[in-house]
Formats: sequence, structure tokens, C-alpha cells
Amino acid sequence: MNTEQLCVLARKLGCRILINRKLRDFTTFKVGGECPVIIEINSESSLAELIKFSNQNRLRTMVIGKGSNMLCDDRGFDGAVFLMGNEFSEIRLVDGVTVEAEAGCPLIRLCRFALDNSLGGLEFAYGIPGTVGGAVYMNAGAYDGEIKNVIQSARAVDADGNIREYSQEEMELSYRTSVFQRRNSIITKAVFKLHKAEKSEIEARMNELMKRRREKQPLEYPNAGSTFKRPEGQFAGKLIQDCGLKGVSIGGARVSEKHSGFVINTGNATSEDIKRLIEKVQQTVFEKTGYFLECEVRIIPYGKETD
Repeated sequence: MNTEQLCVLARKLGCRILINRKLRDFTTFKVGGECPVIIEINSESSLAELIKFSNQNRLRTMVIGKGSNMLCDDRGFDGAVFLMGNEFSEIRLVDGVTVEAEAGCPLIRLCRFALDNSLGGLEFAYGIPGTVGGAVYMNAGAYDGEIKNVIQSARAVDADGNIREYSQEEMELSYRTSVFQRRNSIITKAVFKLHKAEKSEIEARMNELMKRRREKQPLEYPNAGSTFKRPEGQFAGKLIQDCGLKGVSIGGARVSEKHSGFVINTGNATSEDIKRLIEKVQQTVFEKTGYFLECEVRIIPYGKETD
């Protein structure tokens, strides 16, 4: 794929460009091969122009924030990556209880911004290792909270480079899904409606939840968060544990002993190790319980022929 013209456009728009970088350096699983071009997005308008150009020229693209919910192929990615990071991560207070954040803003920074302004409602998200864009895209949630409970509106770019604003209802947020997944739209900004609260109470709740994460989740190993979606009426981790899969390994990939709902990279896992282990867990749990565990992690193939 020739990406030279895309790079020329990106430079005109003031975007930083990274050439031939390993995706493992941009994902929390710490796996993934080389990508020819990574473009750091610096504005909503830049993203819109780049997306429009890419689709008009049939260039394959992928969006990465913190890379916390994805598994990239060790052969790499045969296209261009749009990185939503520090160059696109502004936060501002719209009014006393409303906060706007760009898509590249880490959730943990948004939570701290809310704390600094004595705003409650985002405590559940403290410690989720993703960005605002990814959190809205997946309707991220934890500890009885989720994005749909605090978001007011969002903006996104479609495949033609059109920018559209979505109300809370139009986002169609439900368990780990949103309209953005079905429309293949890229979130650029989100507006959150919070509430005034005592700073000490917000901080105490954030610290409590972070402590629980550290105690119950395998944060000491590279992983992509919860590997499987929760089946209705059940818990993925319990089903996996009950099937005797805790600690099972394939190559460098292992079902965490600390939390069976996490597949971890013990240090030298390949993307194939992780995929094979995910499939083994799915097959075993289905055969023994009748529940099929849908993978929550986005698996990014190397080339279009494997999409």
C-alpha cells in the first residue's frame, strides 16, 4: 500500500508521523508487528481530512488510543494507524458540572480532572486503561458504573469525513457496544454531565476502586483488560475457573491465576499464542457449560484478506 500521499497530507495538517514502528509498543498486550505509518492526530478537522482521503483512495486504516482493548497480529498491520494520543487530549470545563474531553485523553486523567473540580460520577472509570474515545466506543464500565450513565453527547467522524454530533440516545450505548461500532465512525470528543460532590469522598472512592483492581486484576502482566464479555446471568471468570482453565497456558499466553477472565502475556507471548488460548477457552467453556464467551478484545488482522 502506498501511503506517501497520505503522509504528505498529514504533514500539511501539522500531524507528527512515525515510520515503521512496532505495534507492540502501542498496545497493552505488548504484541504486534510493524506498521508502515503511524499518524498522531492533532485535531478533529485533521482526522476528518485524513479519513476522507484514506477512504477515497482505498487505504486501510486503524485507530489506536492507549491500545488497551486490542490484539494486533505479529506480522503487523498493512495500512496506516491513526494515533489518538497526547496531541488530541484536551479537557475543559464547559460549566459547573459539564466536562468536554477530546478522544485521546486518558480516562485516568479525565477522572483526576473531575476530582480536581469536585465532580462526581466518574469514579468507576478510575484505573480503566483506555482513552475517552475508546471508552465511549465500547461503553466502558466497571464496579456498577458505565459511560452511558455519565455521557451527555459526543462527536464523531464518518468514513466520508463528515463530523456529526450524537446525543446520548443516538449513541445507542449498551453493554460494551455503541452505534459507533456499527457505523465505523471515529469518536473525536465527548461531553460528560457530572455532579458536584465532596472532593474527599470522590478521592476515597477512586482509591478504593484502584485498590480493588490491584488486588483482583493481573496488572503486573501485559493484558488487554477483560478478555471476554459477560454472558447474560453469568460471569466469564467464574465459568472459566469452574471449567478448570485457571492458569492454563499456550506458549507465553496464560489464563490469569489472579482473575480467570483475563488472558495475560507472561513476557514472550505471540499474537498466535493469545488467539489460540482465547479459542481454547471459548471451546472448553461452550462444551462444558453451553455458554459461548464472546471475545471483548478486538482482534486486528494483518491484511484485508483475513478480515
